[in-house]
Amino acid sequence: MTDHRATVTALLDRAGTTYASEAGIRLRDTPAPLYRVFVLGTLLATPVQSALAVAATRELVAAGLGTPRRMRDTTWQHRVDVLNRAHYRRVDEQMATALGEAAGQLVDDHAGDLRRLRERAGRDPQRIRTLLTGFPRIGPTGASIIARELQAVWPELRPALDGKALDGARRLGLPTDPDELAALTPQGRHAEFAAALTRAGLDRGLAEDVGAR
Repeated sequence: MTDHRATVTALLDRAGTTYASEAGIRLRDTPAPLYRVFVLGTLLATPVQSALAVAATRELVAAGLGTPRRMRDTTWQHRVDVLNRAHYRRVDEQMATALGEAAGQLVDDHAGDLRRLRERAGRDPQRIRTLLTGFPRIGPTGASIIARELQAVWPELRPALDGKALDGARRLGLPTDPDELAALTPQGRHAEFAAALTRAGLDRGLAEDVGAR
């Protein structure tokens, strides 16, 4: 257990920044930052490098598209242009369509407020994920990513540790049971720990460096 905690500390020191924070999102339980995490999760769910998804989220927010109504109301071409500026080009046209459709759906179904989705789900973690998969291009992977980030402000989602996070735990010699990992998580750092484990799951070099501390 002592060795495990030392590994957790070293990992958080090296990679303990959430993807939301990296994207410039100051996460609070209010509509705009919640929506920006929703956009980030949608972008991360596609087969592109995570750095591109993070950069694209930053660019969309900087372009004034950080709320669902603004995302819905802008033109498809504008969304494509913004994604291109962030070098998010592989699926830019499909993603531009999906972001517009998802924003419209969020406005229509939940008045643009993910907190309403949370309440509709009865704050049940699995039901929240299920409702998220009803939006374009999110699917189970995107829902897991969004839950991983939102656990910082929605405690019922904890522990939100998806496949890549568990891959990272395995590489680091940590337990792969989510509840056992949660017991190792420093108070209030569930999202950071999940993000750090995900990075270790994606980056063998990081896992080896932390393991060789």
